[in-house]
Amino acid sequence: LRIKPLTADDLVNLPSRFQRNVLSTTEFAPNQVIVHGEKKQTWTFDKVFGPESSQKDVYDQAIKNMVDKFLEGFNVTILAYGQTSSGKTYTMGTSNEYSQLPETKGIIPRSMATLFSYVNSTQYKSRKFVIKVSFVEIYNEDLIDLLAEGDYESRPLVTIREDSKGNMIWSGLQEIKVNSIEEVMRHLMRGSMGRQVGATEMNSQSSRSHAIFSVTLSQQKLVTDFRSRKNDDEGDWVTVTSKFHFVDLAGSERLKRTSATGDRVKEGISINSGLLALGNVISALGDPAKAKNTMHIPYRDSKLTRLLQDSLGGNAKTLMIACVSPVEYNINETISTLKYANRARNIKNSAIVNQEETGWQDIEYLQTLVLKLRAEIKALKNSDALNS
Repeated sequence: LRIKPLTADDLVNLPSRFQRNVLSTTEFAPNQVIVHGEKKQTWTFDKVFGPESSQKDVYDQAIKNMVDKFLEGFNVTILAYGQTSSGKTYTMGTSNEYSQLPETKGIIPRSMATLFSYVNSTQYKSRKFVIKVSFVEIYNEDLIDLLAEGDYESRPLVTIREDSKGNMIWSGLQEIKVNSIEEVMRHLMRGSMGRQVGATEMNSQSSRSHAIFSVTLSQQKLVTDFRSRKNDDEGDWVTVTSKFHFVDLAGSERLKRTSATGDRVKEGISINSGLLALGNVISALGDPAKAKNTMHIPYRDSKLTRLLQDSLGGNAKTLMIACVSPVEYNINETISTLKYANRARNIKNSAIVNQEETGWQDIEYLQTLVLKLRAEIKALKNSDALNS
């Protein structure tokens, strides 16, 4: 949980009688937050970051170990959830407004800096790395490739399909190879500038779409059997492929509060329906009472839940960052976010390292391997015949 500090905009835009801070934390229970509403409520999370917390605090204490898991070969997903104007985009770092100040850099630029420091270190010099990025937004239930050239109408259609192993494949989405953090940030900023944003009464730069920035890491490494190894060159080359999804969800909102009209209403309805579908999936997965009786998980109810199917209850290490406002004016939305995040804590994922022997998808390699094994079997048979 991350509690947003009261900002200058809040002091100007919010009614003064509702500016009272209704959230508090204590140093004795760093993973708890207390809501001082009509009745006092205490909520517990894995970690609570108060209004004074910095971007570095959030990254060092909650995110950095996820980057380590990504390098090990696990799929990783980080979701930022909360109402409009609660600090999701700022925390995630998907806006280019904060790119110039080191202390304001969010999760994505900090994660990429850590990743490339590992990749370029002597510790991993024997491995071969390929890193690719993609950026997709879900706007009014359409999937839009933010890194494709041209206007929306001319961009290729992105579709979701499932492979034979049950993994989600985002067909038609462009993946761009990158070799440095500068290249990653350039693509991130280019894609962010193409995102659908619009002004509402709650946020002058409200995200009107859900956005998923993805990094695919493919690494080849030599795995040796120390019992039979004669030199460092012996062993099997394996390919480890992992995906890191950074999910910046559009803000949940009550249309009455945002004074939305026209297209903003349509956008708000689409945003809320996607978040409702996500909430239903989280409820089905995270409620122990429902989990025993629920065989059907409603992933297909929205594009958002289809895209995140692997991340929710599947093969991924997933972290949700719930962003909330501390002021009394937003207390209903804040309690709703706390309930949403509390259910998500109960979801159990089964993440595994995505590793396979190099060449397993290469027909020529497999044919050569079969011929080699046949020759070895023939030699063993001839040896047995001579010995007998």
